[in-house]
Amino acid sequence: MTVDALIDQHLVNGARQILTTHKDERPDPSDISLLVIHNISLPPNQFDNRYIEDFFVGKLNAEAHPYFKEIHKIRVSAHCVIKRDGEIVQFVPFDQRAWHAGKSCFQGRAICNNYSIGIELEGADHIPYTPAQYRVLTELSNAIMYAYPKISLGRVVGHNDIAPGRKTDPGLAFDWPRLRQGIQPKKNL
Repeated sequence: MTVDALIDQHLVNGARQILTTHKDERPDPSDISLLVIHNISLPPNQFDNRYIEDFFVGKLNAEAHPYFKEIHKIRVSAHCVIKRDGEIVQFVPFDQRAWHAGKSCFQGRAICNNYSIGIELEGADHIPYTPAQYRVLTELSNAIMYAYPKISLGRVVGHNDIAPGRKTDPGLAFDWPRLRQGIQPKKNL
């Protein structure tokens, strides 16, 4: 599949779609100009379960794990999650606002959720991400940058970049040079 065919009508072709109500309309859908990379694991440092999906759609069972008692009522989402095996799960169409960034600011502009796309990697700050995740993240980043040309290489950032001191993800285990080397200039796509 070519990069220009990966996204259609603001949805990722081939992604598992679990659309959530944890979203709303963007103030200006034509202003999508930032890509934010996150990580998430539920419970912390545990992978390959349905808890992330349950959390992002508001159905996390507070009794399933002690940590869930603290977070089960939080309304949060991301546009997509990339699982450890490289599967993409999409929760919010890109033209709508996902609730991933929280209190945030990029280059003096606050409320990053208004103009950003949030991609979560199933992972943790200190655990290496998988080759499949890097491959899929690179492909998806190229497709997003093709579909939303206001996102340049310098506007692909981590959650830690837009919420310093509050957030640390995607963490020290994330290989930024690997991602940046895989992102192709739009003219070559």
